[in-house]
Amino acid sequence: FLNFDTQARFTALRSGKIDLLSRNTTNTLSRDTKLGLEFMPTTFYDAQGFMVGKDSNITSVSDLAGKSVCIAEGTPSLDSLNDRMKQLGLEYKPVLLPDNEALFDAYEHGRCAAVTRDLSQLAIHRKLLANPKEHKILPQTISKEPLAPVVVEGDFIWSDVVKWVTYATIQAEELGINSENLNIYRNSKDREIRRFMGLEGNLGSQMGLSNDFAVRAIEHVGNYREIYERNIGRPFGLKRGQNALWRDGGLMYSPPFR
Repeated sequence: FLNFDTQARFTALRSGKIDLLSRNTTNTLSRDTKLGLEFMPTTFYDAQGFMVGKDSNITSVSDLAGKSVCIAEGTPSLDSLNDRMKQLGLEYKPVLLPDNEALFDAYEHGRCAAVTRDLSQLAIHRKLLANPKEHKILPQTISKEPLAPVVVEGDFIWSDVVKWVTYATIQAEELGINSENLNIYRNSKDREIRRFMGLEGNLGSQMGLSNDFAVRAIEHVGNYREIYERNIGRPFGLKRGQNALWRDGGLMYSPPFR
């Protein structure tokens, strides 16, 4: 694993320093078509929001008129906020910071009246502040932020692998398969489950993988629910919301494994 900030992440991917970019990267039309990149399935549906002090009297975007807002450089946050403020006919003072550490440090030390970021980032970093209870996340959001892994455009075999391993974590949850009960399903008579687990057909070998590629992925990291709860749900108390399976009212949906 290599760590890159928002400014260097796309350059690192295009130059070949990394083969897969996996972080809070929003899929947008310009990024997908202009940068020579290929976005994979969305792994987290997010939205841009705001965090302010509880005693700030700020309750909506309109209350930011004339106030300073901390914004991370190299993200769509600045454009989204500019669009909304122009729509409202309001002026504000952007304070641009190079990364999340600088962003939330500046906010905590009063350099800005509000900080804008994806809701997931706000929820996580609020818990890391010295006095989390003194801060609130506004209910209003100003943009959609579908976060997804990214690969270089044109490497079709690799993109297929990344795409279908990602889908495998979602499909496993839908089938009720997780890292702890895999062995139970090895004797399943259900043909959908047997194809998913590589017990029938050659879905994996079509991509140059073993036919049990989905099983191997789930063995290592679990299904989508396990991944979500381990990294986001339990540590930070974020509910699934839009990131629930489609049958549970969310947006997580895998194409068929056939």
